[in-house]
Formats: sequence, C-alpha cells, structure tokens
Amino acid sequence: MTVGLPQNLVQEGKATFSVGSAFYRPQSAIARDLAILAATVYRQRHGQLRVLDAMTGCGVRPLRYGLEAGADWVWANEGNPDLADLLSQNLAALPTGTCRLTYQDANQVFFTCYQQRDFYDLVDIDNFGGPAPYVSSGLWATRLGGMLYLTSTDGRATSGHDPERSLRTYGACARSHPAVHEQGLRLILGYAAQTAAARRLGVEPVFSLFTGQVHRVMVRLVSKPTLTEETYGFLAYCHRCGHFQTVDCRHLGGVVCPCGTTDTPVVSGPLWLGSLHDGEILAEMQALAERWQWRSQAKLLTTMAQETDLPPYYYPLGEIGRRGQMDIPNRDRLIAALQAQGYRAAIPSMDWQGVKTNAAFGDCVTVAKAI
Repeated sequence: MTVGLPQNLVQEGKATFSVGSAFYRPQSAIARDLAILAATVYRQRHGQLRVLDAMTGCGVRPLRYGLEAGADWVWANEGNPDLADLLSQNLAALPTGTCRLTYQDANQVFFTCYQQRDFYDLVDIDNFGGPAPYVSSGLWATRLGGMLYLTSTDGRATSGHDPERSLRTYGACARSHPAVHEQGLRLILGYAAQTAAARRLGVEPVFSLFTGQVHRVMVRLVSKPTLTEETYGFLAYCHRCGHFQTVDCRHLGGVVCPCGTTDTPVVSGPLWLGSLHDGEILAEMQALAERWQWRSQAKLLTTMAQETDLPPYYYPLGEIGRRGQMDIPNRDRLIAALQAQGYRAAIPSMDWQGVKTNAAFGDCVTVAKAI
C-alpha cells in the first residue's frame, strides 16, 4: 500500500486505483513500466496509440496507458463481471470518451476486433499460465506494425521440468540447463513467430523481460515471416562440460559436443535464436526513462541493450565456479577480463548473477581462474 494514500488505494506511476478482489501483482510493475515506455515511443513515432488490454484485472494497465503513454483510446476488457463496479470507479480517472470497458472472454474480443476491422496498436495479454491459447487470436486484433505483449507464468513448461507440457504449450521440447530463464523468453518468441508465419506474417522482438517468476515478451507484427535458420532452431547443452551450441533442423541427427563425450547433448526447441530486443527501440525507451527520471528502468534497459546481439544463452556464475572448482568469480571482473581477451561479454538481463558472452564455456572458466 502506498504511503500517504487512503487505506484502500494503491498508486503505481501516475495511476491511483483500488484493488478490491481483483488480481494485482506489485512485483510486475517493471513489466508495466517497460510497456509504458514502449507504448510512448510508438506514439511518438506513429502519432497515435490505441490499446487493447484483454485481461485488465484491477485496471492498472489501461490507467497507465492513458495517463502516462497518452493513449488516444483504450479498450479495457475483463473476463470477470463481478469487478464491474471496481473497474468503473478506477477507470473514471481517464478522460471522457477515451476508454471502453467490457466483460467478455479475451478470445471473443480478439475475433470481434478482426470481424469489425478494429485493429490495435498495442494488444496487452497478461494471462495466467502459458500464452498459447491467446497468441493466434491476439494477432487477429493487432494492427500490422503494431505490438503484441505476451505473458507466461508457467515456469515448469519453460524450465525443462515438464517437457510434455512444453510440447503442448509451445510445440517445442524444453530441456533443463543453466540458462532456462532465457529459454522461456525464446520459447514464447519462437511460438509467436511460428504462429505468425502460418499466416504468412512475422513478428520481431521489441523487448523481452524475465522478472523472476514471469516471462513477458513484446513483439511487433510485420508483413513477412521472420523464421529463418538463423532465427529459429534448437539449443543443445552438454551436461558433461557445460558447452552450449545452436543447431539447425538439418543437423539434429548429428549433435555432438566438442569435448568428445559419448553422451549426447540435450536439445531444446525449436525456439527463437535471434535477438531478444530491438536495439533502436531500447535506446529510445532508455532516453525516455532518463528524461522521466526512471533510473532503475534506464539501468535495466542499458543492460538489455548490451546483450542484444550476443548468443542465445548465458553462463551463471555459480556454474562457472562449480565446474572450475573455485569460488564464484566476481561478475564485473570476469566480464572485463573476457573483453580484454577480445570476447564480447555482458550481464544477462534475465540473471544478473551470470555472464552472457560469445566465449565458449571452457574458455570462460579458464579466464575466470586467471582473474
């Protein structure tokens, strides 16, 4: 509860609202912050911003899109009609004539948008569980060039602890390895890209965020498929030596590890192997965060920008220490040492106690032992 407000009110950003019996997760504010920044950049670029919030909960997202991102129009939909009084009260803070409030199934809303050719610049889907039931239908409501904001709260499916659930959700097999936090983001991106490609469309990442329990990915809908051998494939991991490698579909039958082990590496995928973020958009979001004095958000965006073109995995510091039979190395010193050796290295935004680098794992351990 925010200090200085009446007991039943919460403040986030410029929005003041009641939660009541609606779902509200304060820890996910960073995901909403980045969405506000991306939406504001979109409006600055395109001169308009129409938002569809498909599962609005207590209404914090439509409030912030209207009050902070300057949305021209917000459709707030909530599947639970028992929240009608709460939402009417909360959304009264938006300017008259800029908001629509409905109580329907999210997929029904998406198909209504398509049938009426009522497409949106940003479709925000903050669901429980995996995103699969909403990706395909959500694309129907998204304007070409607009953005779709996807969610997964199902860590078992993305972490390799339940490969069958991953297969049901993403049409991909997720295996357990040290970089599963990033794997979750890439499974969502790969599923969205494949779903769009089936309609001869494509998606491009705007940004990808892991908050500790929730994966959120914002993508841009584009007119041509973005699936290629470079952006969509498989990730192999050797449990014997810790080495990662990417594998395309043509070479799945011959995956071996350079360490020479007779054990076959575990393979996850198919998933997105391309960039997690749009570097140009991140730069504009960061500049805006600095202007708004959102220092922690600007710091996160700087970290995300530095990992944009690095390989689709990372090495946790604990894993480096364990395999190198040494104390956990200092992250910043290790990154500086890798860079001094000519490698690219950065902090992974999804695990700040890790290193994202184009150095092989064995080389990373060797450098860590020398610092």
